[in-house]
Amino acid sequence: MSEQTNAPEHEQEAAEQVEQAVETPEVNQEEAQAQFSPEEEIAGLYAELEAAKQTIKDQQDGVVRAAADVENIRRRAAQDVEKAHKFALEKFANELLPVIDNLERAIEFSDRENETLKPVLEGIDMTVKSFSDAVAKFGVETVNPKGEAFNPELHQAMSIQPSNDVSPNTVLAVMQKGYTLNGRLLRPAMVMVSKEAE
Repeated sequence: MSEQTNAPEHEQEAAEQVEQAVETPEVNQEEAQAQFSPEEEIAGLYAELEAAKQTIKDQQDGVVRAAADVENIRRRAAQDVEKAHKFALEKFANELLPVIDNLERAIEFSDRENETLKPVLEGIDMTVKSFSDAVAKFGVETVNPKGEAFNPELHQAMSIQPSNDVSPNTVLAVMQKGYTLNGRLLRPAMVMVSKEAE
């Protein structure tokens, strides 16, 4: 019987220990809260709020910068594609220019009075016109500045000739035509330029 009476006492002691263990964290929490006054707690929360606001602002700035970078990259890529389309034929056009020059020279230095050559010259003339029309469709334009003022951006002076008939720095003769591709110079016109007669 003494064993039976001891069992309830053990149970009671165990229950008391459990209650103490459960109460101890609450006391610790109350002690922790008692360490900070409400003003300090509010100040700490405001500091956390300001830090969160600053983080959000920094992230917003980063997003705006990233969006601007993406827009700049897109714009540059579009410009590169446009330039590639405009000037893709530059090398090909440069290879065709000597062919056009040679055909024009053939017409210029041929004997137009010779009746047997007239059909050949007409054929060459038609070929030159076809070539010129074909390259013009792709943005190639002729620079033939005879009688115009000398422009160093489009013309290359091969010689200077004194002249009283025209004002100084006027193109007197074109030795070789120049060409542009969509506004970009492919080849300057080789010209003779006037200067004031002595």
